[in-house]
Amino acid sequence: MMKIVIDAFGGDNAPLEIIKGAVKAQEHFKIEICLTGNENIIKKVAKENNIDISNIEINHTEDVIPVDETPNAIMKEYNNSSMALGLKMVANNEADGFVSAGNSGALCVGGTLIVKRLKGVKRPGFAPILPTFNGSSFLLIDGGANLDARPEILRQFGILGSVYMEKVMHRESPRVAIANVGTESHKGGDLQKDTYALLQDSPVNFVGNVESREISNGACDVYVCDGFTGNILLKNYEGVAKSLSHAVTDIFKKSVKNKIGALFVYGDLMKFKETMNTDVYGGAPILGIKKPVFKAHGSSNATTIFNAVRLTIDYINANVPQVIEDSFNKLKGIK
Repeated sequence: MMKIVIDAFGGDNAPLEIIKGAVKAQEHFKIEICLTGNENIIKKVAKENNIDISNIEINHTEDVIPVDETPNAIMKEYNNSSMALGLKMVANNEADGFVSAGNSGALCVGGTLIVKRLKGVKRPGFAPILPTFNGSSFLLIDGGANLDARPEILRQFGILGSVYMEKVMHRESPRVAIANVGTESHKGGDLQKDTYALLQDSPVNFVGNVESREISNGACDVYVCDGFTGNILLKNYEGVAKSLSHAVTDIFKKSVKNKIGALFVYGDLMKFKETMNTDVYGGAPILGIKKPVFKAHGSSNATTIFNAVRLTIDYINANVPQVIEDSFNKLKGIK
């Protein structure tokens, strides 16, 4: 039976929301779930909230890597943390996949050095899924794991993202684009120009450059950039979505007239809000490593964890690592 490990102490709402999401996933998907973390605290929180965890395995450790700790600390001071323990279980074939809402940098480092890279992958990429206003979504890679990148790294990101969107998100012939300041092929710096040439000769559906203002309208399925650019885009995207939601709410609370008007459009407003809800995607895979490792949002609730497990299961069933290796083998004859 498939086993998924979840870091019970990663994220702002740990361990309660993590426990609730784990139990929901175990009951719905009929798989084995293992929580890593302090067993006494997990059992205490479950009991206080009337949650039955009798079918949940617990791998005990008292260490937790802080969210503000340096990424490399997972290999040193925190090599027995709840995150490190989960990664080791996956690396040692004691589990099929891992989910954590903890320290993003540490998870990327741990995924790379503990779980290890796939053959041919130069650098794994952090690949969050972001919603669009047309009800679809796109994958951003890299979302912050590699602040600097060379053109050949970005080409690999395009391939990694394309495989994931096709096999896990079931997007036929995913459109791969480069983040740039213009759509013309000569726009951008050397990194963007050289990446453009490489992606043109890669086994993906490359659609050229896309400006950031178009990604929220569904201009592409995979948005490729270095981690520095990607992390700025990611945080700005999330910030604008939250601010917009709050601004609309404040408008309808402003007066009695506005409150009455809200009654007529409430249903549509809720649909719009759900369209931009990142919880439905669960988390972001670290693409390019040997086993499924997913980073859930730091503010993850039970629904987010449940959906992260769902995506991890899809990742396993689609045998994404093998598909990625096959895709990279096609590059051997391309200079």
